[in-house]
Amino acid sequence: MRAARGIALKAMAHEIGVSPAYLSALEHGHRGKPTWYLVQKIVSFFNVIWDEAEDLERLAQISDPRVTLNTAGLSPVVTEAANVFEKKIKSLSEIEAQAILGILAKVDDRSSA
Repeated sequence: MRAARGIALKAMAHEIGVSPAYLSALEHGHRGKPTWYLVQKIVSFFNVIWDEAEDLERLAQISDPRVTLNTAGLSPVVTEAANVFEKKIKSLSEIEAQAILGILAKVDDRSSA
């Protein structure tokens, strides 16, 4: 959103009270998820409401770049899938990642039915 609106990293970092290095790391997925307070500062900075604000909050909630999967008690094939995914994730294209998200959404739909 910052880049799309032509806002300099340094200017935004100053306005929301973080260092440019921290904001850059956050944008590139090298930091853990931001605090609720920081997300609210970003929402205010961009002066967004409703859907865009909810999208930013949702993205913040799922943005932790350090994911750990616990497959204890699950089948060997599920453990294998988790390990293969961990090895291959860096080479996934956006389209492949979207396809995987589609599969996982079907699993979620099935379990909530």
